[in-house]
Amino acid sequence: MNSEENPRNPQKPETPENAQHAEKPQGAEDAAGAADATPGAGAGPEGAAGDAPGQSGAQQLTGRQRLAAGLWPPRVTRAQLIVAVLLFGLGLGLAIQVRSNNDDSALRGARQEDLVRILDELDNRTQRLEDEKQRLDAQRTELETSSDQAEEARKQTREKEQQLGILAGTVAAQGPGITLTIRDISGTVEPDMLLDALQELRAAGAEAIQINDVRVVADTYFSGAGGEVRVDGKAVSSPYVFKVIGKPQDLEPALNIPGGVVQTLEKEQATATVTRAEKIIVNALRPAKRPDYARSSSR
Repeated sequence: MNSEENPRNPQKPETPENAQHAEKPQGAEDAAGAADATPGAGAGPEGAAGDAPGQSGAQQLTGRQRLAAGLWPPRVTRAQLIVAVLLFGLGLGLAIQVRSNNDDSALRGARQEDLVRILDELDNRTQRLEDEKQRLDAQRTELETSSDQAEEARKQTREKEQQLGILAGTVAAQGPGITLTIRDISGTVEPDMLLDALQELRAAGAEAIQINDVRVVADTYFSGAGGEVRVDGKAVSSPYVFKVIGKPQDLEPALNIPGGVVQTLEKEQATATVTRAEKIIVNALRPAKRPDYARSSSR
């Protein structure tokens, strides 16, 4: 009845395959379509394996291989070479500058305790240098003082030599003093009277004495008799002239005291005259005599 009513849709005979196909649910057909729409989903294991190497190769090409391809072979232009040289010079200058500033950089990076220690060391060094400077200044002053003292000592030595030469009668002398002139007309003046006059003069501070042309020294002696007096073995005659260097205010009174030299000579019929002078010259000299045994004990 059905075939006759719808001749355009003939009914196919049902087979087991058609039955199974007909029994598939609608969800299964949708899942299968989604699977077919996914790229490569219908491919087998070989297809999946073939796509993976392609993706890994693409990543390597964009990384290391692309960097290597960009760097090698090198393509250097003139401008790049000039820039490289300038950069090299700049880097060298910076390195030298950094090296020269190492100390400052070290101080900038030091701790407060280290900075305090460094300052203390600098202060101590400055103090030591100052002490050394003061010590050297003291040595210089000492040397200068020693030099001045040595020069002063030499000066004093020369003066002492002159003084000793005056006392020894080896050098001439001059200065204020007196002149004692004894005139013995009758020849009654004995050598001891002249010796008394000499002792009074020495006691009054006489520094240099000359009798006639004989220089009086420490070992001077008188001999002879009245009218024939000898001084140190050399004959002297009247008038007996004493040239005496010393303080006139002390020498003259020493001779004129009561009962002194002048009065004693007057009793012997001799005359004694004392004359002050601002300049008395004692120029009679004695040869320097070297002692036979005595030597200086100073070192």
